[in-house]
Amino acid sequence: MSKSNACACGTAPKLIFACSGAADVGAIADQAARKLTKDGIGKMFCLAGIGGRVSGIMATTQSASKILVIDGCALNCARKTLEQAGFSTFEHLQLGEMGMEKGQTPPSSQAIAKVAEAGAGKLVC
Repeated sequence: MSKSNACACGTAPKLIFACSGAADVGAIADQAARKLTKDGIGKMFCLAGIGGRVSGIMATTQSASKILVIDGCALNCARKTLEQAGFSTFEHLQLGEMGMEKGQTPPSSQAIAKVAEAGAGKLVC
């Protein structure tokens, strides 16, 4: 993480869980999470590992300084997966609330950048 992205959160990771569903908005959520990771803002982490209650993934998630959940559509599968695993303290982005409609929003670089920017704002300390 660059000094400009450093904060008082210490060394605990900032984790990002994204919907990676089959719809266009799932692709956008996934690619935005990958962009945030590439940009050093946080670290994309395994949503399936949360659903499967994989012990190491659960422990790392419990130790996170911040958690961002990005859902593509109003079903909020990513949010519900974390909630069902016992997590309640996290930031949430839902692409429909950002004007991105399922089946109507091609995964363009502009859409991905818009979601990544919103996500970055939610991961600041």
